[in-house]
Amino acid sequence: MWVGENESSKFWLKVLTDIQQRGVRDILIASIDGLNGFSEAIQAVYPETKIQRCIVHMIRNSTKYLSWKDRKSFVNDLTPIYKAINEEAALMALEALEAKWGDKYYIAVKPWRDNWSEIATMFEYPAEIRRMIYTTNARKCRVRLELFTYYK
Repeated sequence: MWVGENESSKFWLKVLTDIQQRGVRDILIASIDGLNGFSEAIQAVYPETKIQRCIVHMIRNSTKYLSWKDRKSFVNDLTPIYKAINEEAALMALEALEAKWGDKYYIAVKPWRDNWSEIATMFEYPAEIRRMIYTTNARKCRVRLELFTYYK
């Protein structure tokens, strides 16, 4: 357990370096919440790690810009993106979301396009793996660390 004043990229770089020094040689996938600089910290210590942006955090961040009356419909339109069978279908769903909501809620839609490379990581894996990596919620994947790391 690490304690810090805040979750800065500098703090996470220290944590990751400590993990590396304790013997973790590689991390296959890191599911992150989008903290500025977190991806860069991971890549600095574990350059081969795949970054997966937490879909739950993406949804929460988008919905804070929506009016209450549009939230349910907007979230329903997000679902085909992260539940798509492949990246191509997900991109088509993202285009539909942009077409429907982009003018009215540009600020809620834009992060999905801007962070696509980290959102789409999950499409490199079968559906069973996607369910484990699409969120940072540890209850959704209690064995994440054991599955995706190995020691010297």
